[in-house]
Amino acid sequence: GLMIDSVLLLEGAMSIEKLQRYREQMRTELDKVVDFWQKYSHDTQYGGFFTCIGKDGKIYDQLKYVWLQGRQVWMYCRLYRTMERFNKPEILEAAKSGGAFLRRFARIPNSGSPWKCAFCLTRDGKALKVQRTIFSECFYVMAMDELARVTGDKDMQVEAAQMMDQLVHWVRVDPSGLGKPQLSGDTPVCSMAVPMMLLCLVQQLTEARSGEEVDKYREVGGWCVKQILQHLQMTVLPLYCLPVVSFLSGFLISFIYTFAIGHALEAGWFLLQYGLENGDQELQRTAVDKFMEIPFLTGWDKEHGGLLYFLDVDGYCPTQLEWSMKLWWPHCEALIAYLMAYSHTKEPALLERFSQVYDYTFSHFSDAENGEWFGYLTQQGKVTLDFKGGPFKGFFHVPRCLYMCEKILDSILNKQET
Repeated sequence: GLMIDSVLLLEGAMSIEKLQRYREQMRTELDKVVDFWQKYSHDTQYGGFFTCIGKDGKIYDQLKYVWLQGRQVWMYCRLYRTMERFNKPEILEAAKSGGAFLRRFARIPNSGSPWKCAFCLTRDGKALKVQRTIFSECFYVMAMDELARVTGDKDMQVEAAQMMDQLVHWVRVDPSGLGKPQLSGDTPVCSMAVPMMLLCLVQQLTEARSGEEVDKYREVGGWCVKQILQHLQMTVLPLYCLPVVSFLSGFLISFIYTFAIGHALEAGWFLLQYGLENGDQELQRTAVDKFMEIPFLTGWDKEHGGLLYFLDVDGYCPTQLEWSMKLWWPHCEALIAYLMAYSHTKEPALLERFSQVYDYTFSHFSDAENGEWFGYLTQQGKVTLDFKGGPFKGFFHVPRCLYMCEKILDSILNKQET
């Protein structure tokens, strides 16, 4: 008995030490990442942020992508609001500058809908490209709501809520305002990214609020969860089917039955969080077993390590050229997913998965020399695109992952220390 007790105590002490080490490294890494974007991304002349940033911080393209502008505003505000060490005037000023740029230029009134946002703007804010999807608008809502929480700007909060209503209308009632023609051969399948994104906004807009608005969003949240779970019901062999939108290409690809490992893992922690908030244990279990374990076990590259980008549910070769590459963001989502799952279940196997992803991620993506992370590696793990920011990589997945993991590690360690 004593022997077993002492072994358990030793294991406990070792895992506490390991968790403390992870927290220390992630904390340091987050500081470096924030420094990098503060140093290189701010456009002091026109407002907003540069995101096409080379490996050493040089700007190689001045275009401004609305997704990434919104995400950077949101991330700065979230850090400013919830982490004491980032409660600095320069972070708030940068967020306000990004918010003002978005409010001034993101919406394109001549698009047929007053709420439609551009996808890409010139440096001085002229609309250059528009997508027939809802994602620019989603990140606009996230940015405005989080900025309003920090500044107390009621008009901004109202604007975020109004745009959310429009998004829900486009998704659930009538998509014609998006400008996408209804084609007779088009399958009416909702890409999983759409309900995921709306669920993310529901969590954003309801945090620490109550009243009628919140009840309305709860209903939307329930609908989103049902839609996401439908992707499980199209089960094929051991995998499940996600008709997925390829985000790298920047336009909709027809519904090829491939799934993006990163989206499955991200959906996993979205659902786990929702299940925890609503006391739904079955949903919590499904989130871990079906949205984390299956994609992870199928998508982990046993030969070279790391997560593949796409897999085909029938075992064919995916047609996306980047299917076998290792991208930064699925690894970020895996870290959040497994640490969150471990913190609620205390299942050692889940901490093992976190460690496995952690070791690969920090040894392959993080750039010790110039700071920040590379985003795109070959299947063998060599850097193939060496920029730190691009049209789809901004100040979002890396800092959100480090921020959330640090917070989760704080809560695990605080419980164990008390």
